[in-house]
Amino acid sequence: MTRNVFVVGMNDLNAERLRRLRGVEDVVFHPLLTSEAVSDTQEFDIPAMLAEAEATLDAFDGSIDAIVGYIDFPVSTMLPLLCKKYGTRNASLESLLKCEHKYWSRKVMAEIVPDHTPTFTAFDPFDDDALSKIGEADLRFPFFVKPIKSSGSRLGFRIDSPEDFDYAIAAFRAEIGQISEPFNYVLDQADLPDDIKAIEGHYCMAERVIGGRQCTVEGYVHEGEVVPYGTVDSIRYPQVLSFFYYLYPSTLPRPVQDQMNEITRKVMAHIGYDNAGFNIEYYWDEVQNKIWLLEINTRIAQSHCDLFEMVDGVSHQQVTVDLGLGRRPDMPKGEGPENVAGEFFYRVFFNDATIARAPSKAEIEVAAEQVEGTRIASYVARGMKLSELPEQDAYSYAVASVWMGAGKQSKLLWNYEQVMKRLNYEFTDIVE
Repeated sequence: MTRNVFVVGMNDLNAERLRRLRGVEDVVFHPLLTSEAVSDTQEFDIPAMLAEAEATLDAFDGSIDAIVGYIDFPVSTMLPLLCKKYGTRNASLESLLKCEHKYWSRKVMAEIVPDHTPTFTAFDPFDDDALSKIGEADLRFPFFVKPIKSSGSRLGFRIDSPEDFDYAIAAFRAEIGQISEPFNYVLDQADLPDDIKAIEGHYCMAERVIGGRQCTVEGYVHEGEVVPYGTVDSIRYPQVLSFFYYLYPSTLPRPVQDQMNEITRKVMAHIGYDNAGFNIEYYWDEVQNKIWLLEINTRIAQSHCDLFEMVDGVSHQQVTVDLGLGRRPDMPKGEGPENVAGEFFYRVFFNDATIARAPSKAEIEVAAEQVEGTRIASYVARGMKLSELPEQDAYSYAVASVWMGAGKQSKLLWNYEQVMKRLNYEFTDIVE
């Protein structure tokens, strides 16, 4: 019997990945909303998106067996609403918001794993006394600020001085409405405690600066059982906050990974999150031998799909689809062609610039052919402004991503250098 799985924001690349999963011979994948509508945009009209998705589902002449997604906001927050209406499996909206609402999430962490939770407070960026109130919460320079709901590393700033805070506040006031207004719509659909209701979508978080070697634990919960299945290292460019590459499997010591997995089980069980994938970002301060929990994301990391396929033999979208269909995920280990895999981010560190030259499709294909199995995604075109790119961090722009595998990490880095020698980007009107 054919089973119908609707995938929010499915594009051609992910449709190919999905067809390569295990146990999907009798599954038909249907796109639900376009990738352009939910991902390649900075406008998030959630009521309109939900109405369009519901119209598609209502018009479908067949069973609706699962509704899934692998994209951050707004998809992650729409899925519980759609799944509840159509009777398909997913985490509850309230358990999801205990992860996605960064203030609520920190409060939960402070209850259950206080030794791994930094000092934090919420603040209103439209309050002229916000900085002094942050100080009253026992936070001193340096600290980190971010929205209570963000996407990627957008609008995240390290604050070392009042001038840094003023710069961040100006950015929050100018841009936070793009996220806060649609997030408030989602919050209005949930049963929230009074103290969380008071922290509306436009609020921000201030937190003690934490650091060390960063990684992401990918996991899922199936019928109450929390299962971490892989750890990916997040390696930054020297001296900046921007990511250089993701590396799988992690090179962290096994006891450190085991402790992170135990923290993961404890936190996710306490939250009551169930029948969905997630990932948790951590730091390991190796000087203090201290593990810090950074944040919880309520979806698999799309960036890690190719890494798992290269090393383990299948994209971890296996987790998303199996859970949506009510199955325990059939996630293999070490069955891929490579020992290690990475996603590299080619970045430029300008405030803005115009792209004077970008590699052609043919040039990208030639570059990818330098190392078998390499995939390259270029995000810019001639004449574009860097500031037009969606979902960028506050310190750089990612103009391309390169996914590749190798037998060991040193070879992986060497391969990346060979590929990038074939790609030529040029910029003009540079704002340093």
